[in-house]
Amino acid sequence: MNQDLTLLNADALQQAYAQGLCDPVAVTRAHLARIALRNPALHAFVHVCSDQALQQAHASAQRWASGQPLGPLDGVVMALKDNIDVVGMPCTAGTAAFAQRIPTRDAPIYQRLSAAGMVLLGKLNMHEAALGATTDNPVYGRCMNPLREGYTPGGSSGGSSAAVADHLCTLAMGTDTMGSVRIPAAYCGVMGMIPTRTRLPMDGIVPLSPTLDVAGPLARSGQDLAQVMACLLGINLGPAAQASVWRGLRVGILPQTSEVEMAPAVQAAWQATQQRLQAQGALLRSVDLPDWSPARNRLHALLMSEWEGAAYWQDALGLEMPDLSAGLQKMLHYGARLGPEKRQGSQAAIDGLRAQATRLFADIDVLLLPTTPHTSFAHADAAPASQADWACLANILGAPALSFPCPTTDLPVSCQLLAAPGQDERLLSLACALDTFWD
Repeated sequence: MNQDLTLLNADALQQAYAQGLCDPVAVTRAHLARIALRNPALHAFVHVCSDQALQQAHASAQRWASGQPLGPLDGVVMALKDNIDVVGMPCTAGTAAFAQRIPTRDAPIYQRLSAAGMVLLGKLNMHEAALGATTDNPVYGRCMNPLREGYTPGGSSGGSSAAVADHLCTLAMGTDTMGSVRIPAAYCGVMGMIPTRTRLPMDGIVPLSPTLDVAGPLARSGQDLAQVMACLLGINLGPAAQASVWRGLRVGILPQTSEVEMAPAVQAAWQATQQRLQAQGALLRSVDLPDWSPARNRLHALLMSEWEGAAYWQDALGLEMPDLSAGLQKMLHYGARLGPEKRQGSQAAIDGLRAQATRLFADIDVLLLPTTPHTSFAHADAAPASQADWACLANILGAPALSFPCPTTDLPVSCQLLAAPGQDERLLSLACALDTFWD
């Protein structure tokens, strides 16, 4: 093929491999060359495993040549956020404290992707310890948004979104505690999804908040996103979704959404998405989640992250948590000092909203929210406090969520769909249909 192989999404790679137009070795070499060219400025990758990737690619090429691929993802190149364990490969969680940490067992989610024949290119930059949303990492470099110089890709999975958006890999895995897959996807103009909190094992992933943490993929197309999520969940993706999937879909709108100040571009995309859904035959209705207050519940989730994060890092490093940055130590020490009344209040708020999830989804199929209240911003600017006001709701509810780009004239904007916990398959069909949603 004369085409730039880094431009092909997973679905196109599968077809090219099946037709003998290219092979996984060529695709892997093309991505490694692009990483070498682009990563010094982007700081998306913190570790590149070229030799291992080429070994995996050769094995995949042999399977395709013999007509025995392991599945549709065989030979597709991916990368992992650097808090996901891979045997013999550094897993730093974005910290200096874990710079020499070399896992001896693979995380189960990597085992599933590896068993599908995917080729691992390396590990991706992240916000230190996953507690933050800019990926301005003091140890491994300030990760850049490939769409605008000097701007953040979001976080904490910023390296994952930057790598996918800049075609350094076809698919990437991130983790999400308060929106850390979907916020970077929104800022970089790609798609991101998290499953129901209890459907993926989190073993072998350096935790932040076990109450809220979940892992999920990022991709440039809905079809690719659905394919890798189906692999992770161990389900069949089923036939390609038709445009009619939107007809009769019951879409809920929470009135509290408007409590968060939106940038004009986000407001326009939010309205355009509702109008497009209605034009496609979806049924929009206002729904009630009485105890949800975006800012207040974001603070409850942040407190949960700080005190659960403190518990992990103090156990791993000692009470003073040496070799973490001063800013991170300050946040974690604050969490460690939280009294039982504040902890119980945040836990009760999260438990209360989870109890209301069943009632929320009783009369709707999905909930529609913007992903972030604003677009990406310069690293030199202070991070807006409201970044996760909408995104953290899925983590609080333990619900699957899918973020997707919306048409705009400048930096990317995004909306997200949430389904009831356990209804991941519904979002997979919608992810595929989103590839033609704006046509």
